[in-house]
Amino acid sequence: MRVITDLVRELGAEVGLDLPAVHVTGDDPVLPSAFRVGTAAAATVGAVTAAVALVLRSERDRLAASKRSPDGFLGGGPPAPDAGRVPAERVTVDVREAAIAFRDERYFRIDGEAGGLWAPLSGDYRTADGWVRLHCNFDHHRDAALRALGLPLEADKEQVAEACARRMALSVEEAVTEAGGCAAAMRSRAEWDAHPQSAAVAETPLVAIRRLDHEGSGVPAPDPRGGATAAAGRPLEGIRVLDLTRVIAGPVASRTLAAHGADVLRVGAAHLPEVPGLVVSTAFGKRSCEIDLRTREGVAALRELVAGADVLIQAYRPGALAALGFGPEDLAAIRPGIVSVDISAYGTRGPWAGRRGFDSLVQMACGIAHEGGDGDRPVPLPAQVLDHSAGWLAALGALAGLLRRRAEGGSWHVELSLARVARWLDGLGRVDGGQVAEPDPSDLLDEMDAPQGRLTYVRAPGAIGDLRPYWTSPPPRRAEHPPAWW
Repeated sequence: MRVITDLVRELGAEVGLDLPAVHVTGDDPVLPSAFRVGTAAAATVGAVTAAVALVLRSERDRLAASKRSPDGFLGGGPPAPDAGRVPAERVTVDVREAAIAFRDERYFRIDGEAGGLWAPLSGDYRTADGWVRLHCNFDHHRDAALRALGLPLEADKEQVAEACARRMALSVEEAVTEAGGCAAAMRSRAEWDAHPQSAAVAETPLVAIRRLDHEGSGVPAPDPRGGATAAAGRPLEGIRVLDLTRVIAGPVASRTLAAHGADVLRVGAAHLPEVPGLVVSTAFGKRSCEIDLRTREGVAALRELVAGADVLIQAYRPGALAALGFGPEDLAAIRPGIVSVDISAYGTRGPWAGRRGFDSLVQMACGIAHEGGDGDRPVPLPAQVLDHSAGWLAALGALAGLLRRRAEGGSWHVELSLARVARWLDGLGRVDGGQVAEPDPSDLLDEMDAPQGRLTYVRAPGAIGDLRPYWTSPPPRRAEHPPAWW
């Protein structure tokens, strides 16, 4: 088993960064699973924290070597000489702390009450030859599943179970998918390995990053918003992040950047459904606006936001934003120097490119749920590990793009998928953790007043010396802010 420090180094190399060493405390198993969930959590959290340390160290070096006013590190401008180099502060991550952060939605409370994470019809259903999972958290996905099963829209869970029991798992998966819903039959790892989509996923990097334009182009002007504040402990102060995501990976990525000082504006739409509890728990440190991209005015409003952004994170189905004129190359033309991050379920290549999917479905399709239940029944991971890992890796990709645009210029495009993350997790090996007791998270919880009530939440993990990430504002109300940069 590769140690976590080696994994951090490999993740840095994946995105072209020479990350500083990370001091790791604790070890797997932390959560009840044979999969190395704690290792995945600590490695991804550690890599992001180390990348932030690069930002912080570079800015402090620049300020130490310069007698002039700061103009902002990540906004651009020539690098400072290496004179007066500031010693690096120790980067630390605790395995238990990271693992608990990977299931923060389980511990989130509003006035002491837990919110529902699953809609009534979401779940695993036995079929004539195995199991299938339906994802019905959004009403239109629920309605599509019911139509595919030949059921009325008012059907209950028992009726859904009866309909699935009469059909083959793959038949249900395909019917629901063709109807515009979200489903996945339970496959073994061998079955997934034999699937053409698995082969397509295996050929892609864990975090793909590429430059979009020729050398010397797209170098943004110096950004006066950063600099002194970044050196004082908010490394991403002044970096503007557009969050066009809903569940869970994308919001985790932007929430992570917000914890290190980025200005995050979440862009939703009144007609798009959301899971209220998840929206609130992943919205710390952000602002919230709504734009209707079905209208000419909405498209124009998003273009204006993109023109002022440093990072855009999106998790629409592959090709959806590009069809509206917001593909990676389009974004780079609107805002030279932008870092665009795309998150998908199964990637952008292969027969399932563009297929709708969520963490729980990818666990079913890729063999994780099959192994968890020894093939008899699906048993998922003890956290939404694919989502959270992808979220932290997306944040790492965003940071890599920001760091590399200053060093090399250009605009940058980052891609990752839950299915590729599942392959990475599988490759970490196993641990004897099936009987591990549930951890007590109480020492890692904090509280904050918000418009929704008194919130209990898991603190952001990782540290750089005495500096810890934190959120300066509670989750906003939906569409509380205008679609504008301050």
